[in-house]
Amino acid sequence: MRKRIVESSRPQSETPDSKDRWLDLARIATVEVTSEDPDFPVEAVFESDSGSGWRASQDGKQQLRIIFDEPATVHRMRLHFVEPEVERTQEFTIRWSSAQGGPPRDVVRQQWNFSPAGSMSEVEHYDVNLERVSVLELSISPDISNQKAKATLLSWRVG
Repeated sequence: MRKRIVESSRPQSETPDSKDRWLDLARIATVEVTSEDPDFPVEAVFESDSGSGWRASQDGKQQLRIIFDEPATVHRMRLHFVEPEVERTQEFTIRWSSAQGGPPRDVVRQQWNFSPAGSMSEVEHYDVNLERVSVLELSISPDISNQKAKATLLSWRVG
């Protein structure tokens, strides 16, 4: 699946607080996803934290890929996962590929235990220094002990 969201162009000027802004991925990239529930489309992941986020339509491991139109520099990422209903141990991996080619390289591999009685939300911040990024890939194994779970993601910000 290939998806593009195009907004009207706005000038991007460098301001003192521009380092605190996230990249406008809808304008500069395409997202690929292995599956999506029509009620929880992948676009919601890149819009705001107040939405419903994305949910896979199929059980098991899923991938989201951000494919940049032009190579980009990435200095930070923030992911927000929410699971209020099912106790499970999730593992995710972020990889990146450079514009020069070569195999994807891991940025992080992380596990998290969700529990409706306690830990229902996971927010991760990563400071990175990735130059000439052509692809960012997020692989999610929603439950490492039971492949019947559906992957979910509330938001993914890249800056």
